[in-house]
Amino acid sequence: MSTTWFITGTSSGLGRHLTELLLERGHRVAATLRDPTRLADLAAQHGDRLWVRELDVTDTAQLREVVGAAFADLGRIDVVVSNAGFGLVGMAEAFTDEQIDLQLRTNVTAAIHLARAVTPHLRAQGGGRLLQLSSQGGHMAFPGYSLYHASKWAVEGFFEALAGELEPFGIATTLVEPGVARTDFASKSDVVPHPPAYDGTPAVQFLRADADRSATDVAGDPRKMAEAILAIGELDQPPRRQLLGSDAYDNVIRALSERLEAARAQRDLALTTDADDYTGAHA
Repeated sequence: MSTTWFITGTSSGLGRHLTELLLERGHRVAATLRDPTRLADLAAQHGDRLWVRELDVTDTAQLREVVGAAFADLGRIDVVVSNAGFGLVGMAEAFTDEQIDLQLRTNVTAAIHLARAVTPHLRAQGGGRLLQLSSQGGHMAFPGYSLYHASKWAVEGFFEALAGELEPFGIATTLVEPGVARTDFASKSDVVPHPPAYDGTPAVQFLRADADRSATDVAGDPRKMAEAILAIGELDQPPRRQLLGSDAYDNVIRALSERLEAARAQRDLALTTDADDYTGAHA
């Protein structure tokens, strides 16, 4: 059965792969990106099954206008994919205020505004799917990626709460959490030179090793990831979270296991801070 998808950030990477895959399989796609000419080849090949609009997701007024136009022009939209984003790499103290603001506006604020913009439309049509691209980095963290991780941890918290708000309306949310993929994400990341004081530190050594990885050191196949995202969008009961890639699975399982073990070790001290008349009726 043909369905209609709305996707942000379709010029390259997972967004482009997902758009191509959906069109190949007969679905309709509302594709948004900052430079619509990047999809000219797909528009020529697939005609009116591809609806394209210019969108800078950090422009909230434009985002709301494009979302409204997509639902008005296409009618029902079955799956919304919030994919636009980028990485900011470097030592936290080296970032400019403007870089920090752009990272959070693109990866967090824009995702929140997109979810808010599509919710009334999805509710009015009786339901739908909302897929948010997160990352293995929404559960754990690597040195040198502090702001990127901050953005993904923020998105994870927002959608964890949002899921409980939207499920009564038949709107299912899924946080898609890939590991590292063979896309141009790294080349499009903003890399900030580190201050000399960090020379020889583990953080700089990690970033250099990360930059020197060969393609075969990267687990994620973006085409296979796009296929998995398509499958999630078609599930009657999709998961609230879905890891993609063996690296994501291994890293997240390790991080969560270590965190759970550390939390359990804190039980005795944690309980000493309860008020004497506490009834135990916690959330």
